[in-house]
Amino acid sequence: MVDKEKIELVAELPDFICSNLPFTFSNNKIYQSKGLIKHIAKRHEDCLPYISRIPDIIKEPDFIGTNPNEQVTSFELIKKFEDNIQIGIKLDAKEDYFYVATLHDVTDAKIAKRLTSGRLKNVDKTL
Repeated sequence: MVDKEKIELVAELPDFICSNLPFTFSNNKIYQSKGLIKHIAKRHEDCLPYISRIPDIIKEPDFIGTNPNEQVTSFELIKKFEDNIQIGIKLDAKEDYFYVATLHDVTDAKIAKRLTSGRLKNVDKTL
């Protein structure tokens, strides 16, 4: 059971994102830990203004991908604002829910490289 004291619901994944992922799952809700802000403040302080934009990133991402180095079920969403902001979303397999694990900026060059390698793809919002 999800501990509501430690996490909060931030968004539900739209169908077009679910159909762009290489795996299936039963729960399309995305949660955010109360500790995420501390993590961002410590590791990605310049991205703190984007914390409030997490629901927007989930609902209208520009790119979606998976990190081949991750050992757990996860995916990445990137939205272009003034900066390119990426959120990493991971599955808590024990409790069966997805949560935002991190948020940081990525360069245009990194996006281009990941598109070329197939790690990222443009989101098809018509599905």
